[in-house]
Amino acid sequence: MARKAMSTPDQGGAATGSRLRAPRFGFVRGRARAEDGQALVEAAISLPIVAAFVFTLIEMCLAFYSYCLISEAAREGTRYAIVHGATCQTASNASCTASSTSVNSYVTHLAYPNLGGGTMTAATTFLDGNENAGSRVQVKVTYIFPINLPFVPRNSISMASTSTMYIIQ
Repeated sequence: MARKAMSTPDQGGAATGSRLRAPRFGFVRGRARAEDGQALVEAAISLPIVAAFVFTLIEMCLAFYSYCLISEAAREGTRYAIVHGATCQTASNASCTASSTSVNSYVTHLAYPNLGGGTMTAATTFLDGNENAGSRVQVKVTYIFPINLPFVPRNSISMASTSTMYIIQ
């Protein structure tokens, strides 16, 4: 047999004494006050970790982009050298032969955006000792990529890419 809460009606007809209240979906006052600021503490702990991962990912993407940049620069340098060999002439029969210095200058002055902020150097070598058609030319591009991460000591990564082709003119 279930017991009912006894209440006595007062003047307004409302029950007094022990009132039964509907539960507020698990909200308990004392417990809620003890957990105030929990989200703030969790955010304060996790936000630096998430930010470190994001910045590390960005830095890795910049390093990969920089390697692709120097790889393309090496290919463009060898392409420039193979079409400007010893027999290269302009429309007015002037010589347009490329030397190691001109190829290096061409590679370092390519208009690729240097998002990594590093320094690029090029070295051109004619492997067969001449710039005649059928000889090989090699362009090696070296890039010093600076690592810019918070709380990590300043350091850099040296990257290099080499391209070799045969001179066609």
